[in-house]
Amino acid sequence: MAESTRMVLGLGLGILVMIILVAKTKVHSFIAMLIAALITGIIGGMPILTVKVAGKTTVGVINAISTGFGNTLSSTGIIIGLGVMMGAILEKSGAAEKLAISFIKLVGKGNEEWALGVTGWVVSIPVFADSAVVMLCPLCKAISKVTGKSVIGLGLSLACGLQLTHVLVPPTPGPLTAAGMLGIDVGQMIAGGAILSIPMLIVIIPYCKWIGKKIYQVVNEDDEYVRPQQGEQVKLASTELLDQFLNRTDLPGLAISAAPIVVPLIMILTKTVLDLMGADKSAGYYYFVALFGSPIVALMIGTLIAIYGLVPNRDTKEVLKMMDDGIKDTGIIMLITGVGGSLGYVVRASGIGNVLGQMVVTWPVPAVLIPFCIAALMRICLGSATVAIVTSASLTMPLMSQLTISPLLMALSCCVGAISFGYFTDSGFWVWNGMFGVSDLKEQLQCKTAVSMIMAGVGLLELLVAQYFI
Repeated sequence: MAESTRMVLGLGLGILVMIILVAKTKVHSFIAMLIAALITGIIGGMPILTVKVAGKTTVGVINAISTGFGNTLSSTGIIIGLGVMMGAILEKSGAAEKLAISFIKLVGKGNEEWALGVTGWVVSIPVFADSAVVMLCPLCKAISKVTGKSVIGLGLSLACGLQLTHVLVPPTPGPLTAAGMLGIDVGQMIAGGAILSIPMLIVIIPYCKWIGKKIYQVVNEDDEYVRPQQGEQVKLASTELLDQFLNRTDLPGLAISAAPIVVPLIMILTKTVLDLMGADKSAGYYYFVALFGSPIVALMIGTLIAIYGLVPNRDTKEVLKMMDDGIKDTGIIMLITGVGGSLGYVVRASGIGNVLGQMVVTWPVPAVLIPFCIAALMRICLGSATVAIVTSASLTMPLMSQLTISPLLMALSCCVGAISFGYFTDSGFWVWNGMFGVSDLKEQLQCKTAVSMIMAGVGLLELLVAQYFI
């Protein structure tokens, strides 16, 4: 067997074992990816430990796993930690609800689906998508109860907005890790992901409204989901209920609710714009821009704004518990992110990346589709969008010299591919179905699965166009 064939076989076997372990056994994704990295490296010809022969050093698979893990978290770990702390405070303080209410008031009656979609788009930048679904479900139910609109259309619009920025816009772990692995400026990733997500949102909201009419489900006065028969008059609740939601006095102000998100984004994007414009890096002002525009410092400031602006009068122990709980919830994300870097480093250090690169450049598909396809396959098999992005980025990283597309486009392709095919293996699929009372399999596929496919399809078209400009 040729050495190149053996290397590719090792990678294929490693990924296959990982998929089987995650899908069919009790083995956690983190352990499964570790095993995949070991199998890939050993079959790919790497020694177990680093050896030095005749002045030449050959990296061992164990050392490669450790190095890849550390390198990845060195660029992403602090940012993820700060992001989840800030997100926890936004969630617990009511700031996320304030943003939702403000958008609903802004767009006016009749456009609630658009308001909830935009709300999800903004809120999911610092708050994990599944948590936001649970948190904002009562608002969707209140709107349905008062307006007679289908809670399916309302809830699905919210979920789509949440999904888009969760997968495309740092500091959420997936796109942040892809940016770190592929050496992309975080500000460029934020701008690219945000721009790419807007057409997807514009296209998907009309579908959400249509499927809401097709699966017409409302909330009755007893707070139960009901499906009126055709022609049956829906008894609407008093508008007082919605007024209570929209005019709550126990929530923080709009400006301070938005500041922890907006201020860091402005700081990061300012540095990115100046870099793209060729700013003089020796100028005195640039040192301040570089300092405050770095993702670590920007998010630290955003977190401090959240602490002292949103919960200034809360007990110290209570505030610390909010942040501690957020960190606990994201611990596994950190591990997945790091082990994805391990797999990528093994692929690169073993030489598999070079062999794989020589193969894929001969495939009769545009280069931009390769990261997309890898991520989509991982999403289908493993369910987690974050795992799909991390795995795709780790396998794409060694191909950078062979593929004729920009690193930014490669990273965005990983993220867009991870949007596709949200179904049974996806925790968000079950969270949404459970919160909005959808139990029929056909309807589940028409809702969460269909919207993920449509958004990924729109994103794919955008990537094919963007390759001529980026």
